[in-house]
Amino acid sequence: MRIPNFARMARAVVLPMLLVAGPAWPASSKSIDEAMSADGLQRIKVKGIELAYARPGATLAGYKRVELDPVEVAFHKSWEPTKTGSNLKLTTAERESIRTGVAKAVRDEFVRVLQDKDGYPVVDEAGPDVLRVKVNVVNLYVSAPDAGTSMGRSRTYVVSAGEMTLVADLIDSETGDVIARVIDRREARNTGYVSLTGAGDNAAEARAIAAEWARILRRALDNARELNARR
Repeated sequence: MRIPNFARMARAVVLPMLLVAGPAWPASSKSIDEAMSADGLQRIKVKGIELAYARPGATLAGYKRVELDPVEVAFHKSWEPTKTGSNLKLTTAERESIRTGVAKAVRDEFVRVLQDKDGYPVVDEAGPDVLRVKVNVVNLYVSAPDAGTSMGRSRTYVVSAGEMTLVADLIDSETGDVIARVIDRREARNTGYVSLTGAGDNAAEARAIAAEWARILRRALDNARELNARR
């Protein structure tokens, strides 16, 4: 069986739709359904997730460990930030600091939540009991109210609410079969902003959003484990 190239599919189909879709996922969701159907996936309902698809008959039962790919982060196509009080755009290094900061925050939370309390060890190898998880964050829209040009000042970036979207694949680590795919847009809590200080080292709100995503995956694994144990 030929395994679809997710990165190519995401660029060609899913990501353009995410860039134009509104918060309510309008008519374009039909096109997403069609694309997923061609990939052998069917729409399912998952509490807390806007769009979820699974391979018919697939189950998470039997997976005891997780292989977590490096998290990939892509900014919104219209993101052209300038430093506060000037028309100077952020440097390539500053943009990369934000991107890698968010990627680290998201991955750290997935590792923490999945492994917590006799959970699912995160490993770097495939195996019959290993679920491979590929996480992508897209549509990240960032403004930079304080770029912090002096050595003694911390850099503060703000990620606008509603512009942080998860696109993730759950994959059998041995066969490469995509078991499920999810797409979910999240907003920051309370203030409406995700604050990244120290070039992304203190991404509290980004971590909170990632933790919610990770808890949904953890619950799905736990439920599958419990159902399997009852048989």
